[in-house]
Amino acid sequence: MKNLRVSLSTLAAASLLMLAPVAARADAATDGELAADHAAYRAQQQAIADLNATGRHPLRSHPLAKAQCWLDVSFHEYTRNDRSAFPAEALRESRRITGWLAGGGVAGAEADPSRQTPLVNGAARLREDLWTRLGALREHRGWACAQQLAACAEVELVHAGNEHNQLGWRHAKPYIQIAEDQVGDAVRAAEQCPVDPPPAPPAPPAPPAPPVPPPVVNERIVLSASVLFGFDRRGIDDLLPGGRAQLDQLAVRLDKVYARIDRLELIGHTDRLGGEAYNRKLSQDRAEAIRAYLAGRGVAVSMIATGRGSEQPVVECGQKSPAALRACLQPNRRVEVDITGVPR
Repeated sequence: MKNLRVSLSTLAAASLLMLAPVAARADAATDGELAADHAAYRAQQQAIADLNATGRHPLRSHPLAKAQCWLDVSFHEYTRNDRSAFPAEALRESRRITGWLAGGGVAGAEADPSRQTPLVNGAARLREDLWTRLGALREHRGWACAQQLAACAEVELVHAGNEHNQLGWRHAKPYIQIAEDQVGDAVRAAEQCPVDPPPAPPAPPAPPAPPVPPPVVNERIVLSASVLFGFDRRGIDDLLPGGRAQLDQLAVRLDKVYARIDRLELIGHTDRLGGEAYNRKLSQDRAEAIRAYLAGRGVAVSMIATGRGSEQPVVECGQKSPAALRACLQPNRRVEVDITGVPR
């Protein structure tokens, strides 16, 4: 079994890798698209783990092993920046198998999708001798002990055929070698398999864990109005380059840090210079402009824009020259971003 690339021990590693930033597609995909890709891989890995946990479809069985191997080669090529249809089609094959099993399909039945090994993305069919040996293994008396290795060998042959089409024989050779080793190990496992292997006892059901409510956090981010807007400016077209950069960073952070945002309030503040009605309108307009900008950057949560004028200063300044007073009151000219949500 030393050459088996896919096993339960790889599940945790694959899941952790899915959570890390992926170099593949980084130059062509948005943060939202990458997050959606990661979510799709995590969901399929969880579907496999759920079926394995039932005891009816252990990972050593041919259908679930094949679903895991399709998932692994899909994610492997995704991280290697394979721009072809191969990662998506391999992931689709993994989903077809788990969907069949989860829907009550019988493993090994005529309609079981794991019985077929489509040459996804038009992969070349290489090493017909290995395909012949895999076909013969299904009729071997020790098939029960060879299923996991055989399933992964079938997928690796398709993986090699895809590499052959895209990059040539030299790039296909490592995957051919993996498949050849797996076929050899599968044959040995079948030959050494007991004639009447005892059925594995079903895994005892795990006790239900008490529901844990997701942690809700409250965060406040303070943006300087002097960085966001010029003097007496307030519209979205008045945003300064530095202010736009700060808001771009905020939009990315909201997506990366929060799995769910329950409340997002933008609160504008001014200093005490000027009339009360003027300051309240100025602060409201600036909060509205920031809300519009963030919405344009893809922040799709409901946002509340509020103007408080000068009623909530953070500093008090005494008698000073006009220039010194404006500098002293600068911290009061701000926009606060209050966030309530569940972090990732």
